[in-house]
Amino acid sequence: MKVDVLLGLQWGDEGKGKIVDVLTPRYDVVARFQGGPNAGHTLEFDGKKYILRSIPSGIFQGGKINIIGNGVVLDPLLFREEAESLAKAGHDLTDRLFISKKAHLILPTHRLLDTAYEAAKGTGKIGTTGKGIGPAYTDKVSRNGVRVGDILHGFETKYKAAKARHETILKSLNYPCDISRQEAEWLEALEYLKRFTLIDSEYTVNACLKEGKSILAEGAQGTMLDIDFGSYPFVTSSNTVCAGCCTGLGISPRNIGEVYGIFKAYCTRVGSGPFPTELTDETGETMCDIGHEFGSVTGRKRRTGWIDLVALKYAVMINGVSRLIMMKSDVLDGFETIKACVAYVVDGKETDAFPYEADDSIEPVYVELPGWQTNMSEMRSEDEFPEEFNAYLTFLEEELGVPVTIVSVGPDREQTIIRYTEEE
Repeated sequence: MKVDVLLGLQWGDEGKGKIVDVLTPRYDVVARFQGGPNAGHTLEFDGKKYILRSIPSGIFQGGKINIIGNGVVLDPLLFREEAESLAKAGHDLTDRLFISKKAHLILPTHRLLDTAYEAAKGTGKIGTTGKGIGPAYTDKVSRNGVRVGDILHGFETKYKAAKARHETILKSLNYPCDISRQEAEWLEALEYLKRFTLIDSEYTVNACLKEGKSILAEGAQGTMLDIDFGSYPFVTSSNTVCAGCCTGLGISPRNIGEVYGIFKAYCTRVGSGPFPTELTDETGETMCDIGHEFGSVTGRKRRTGWIDLVALKYAVMINGVSRLIMMKSDVLDGFETIKACVAYVVDGKETDAFPYEADDSIEPVYVELPGWQTNMSEMRSEDEFPEEFNAYLTFLEEELGVPVTIVSVGPDREQTIIRYTEEE
């Protein structure tokens, strides 16, 4: 068996949670391989809406193993809040959610550091969510992190050392560092974390492969936010690309199977950073309103724009995408004309390559296609697609060189149209 990977190809918020939920019946195991609780995966079914931040999106399908991998950074307080909310809704996770001992913990002082560092940047702010994710990954890389497994191995000593180090940094930044109330709640949540089975996830995942179990690896954020290949420095703190699955779960590259790349029929971005196709006019506002483009965790308004095929081709290449999944097709239902960016003008020259240092001086080169001006939200079969929408799909497949196998026409689980099966 192979590990199939599902990840976002844009700047995050592509709809990964819904598609993991749709695909989960095909798999025995669903595993998150990177990111932290800034990544909200939204799922809607049976008239209910759920937002997952750290827990894999496969937990709603019974009998599946769900794993939080070593590449994730975990905040016990937010994790408890999330797990208890799901338990109240009838989804008890204690027997089907397993947590890697090697996942790193987000400490109360990490949150303070996140806010302090962002404030110190002034006008150069990245747009962090302030949840301590960047500082937690910084500690991990600098070999100063506290891991989930440390709960069972000398936790008090390791925690006190990390806390003292953070307090010294905060004082040097003249930032208040009283965490007494937050710390008490955080330590209580740490006890709650012990209810779950802590595992050596790399052994568990590879044992599942040997046993012939099918595994779906779930990524967070999007390719263009990758720490190495995204629009640096306006990126997240982990590897959001397919390669991050190998380091975030402890599997060999030869064990990667299908790579599902998810993208919206248009583009969105949260926070600061370059966005070549951004629309700040009425069209952008319309996209935002129809698409309900507000962060599921932060509530922040997303910037919107036409689809960017320069960035999308780059993401397909970096990830080795074998199957594409297009989300929020219905948001474009009312537009008379659809635009797609096929090249950039950078320093007066046209290019189809994503530049080393993207900035606001990039000029997008567009092609225009006729809109379908049809309500697609009630459609349940590819046979119902209007001619203009089929032309848009064909155009995208020819540009990207990969088939669009799934089309989403709304937020609900049922509003998902499978175009090609695995056999095809």
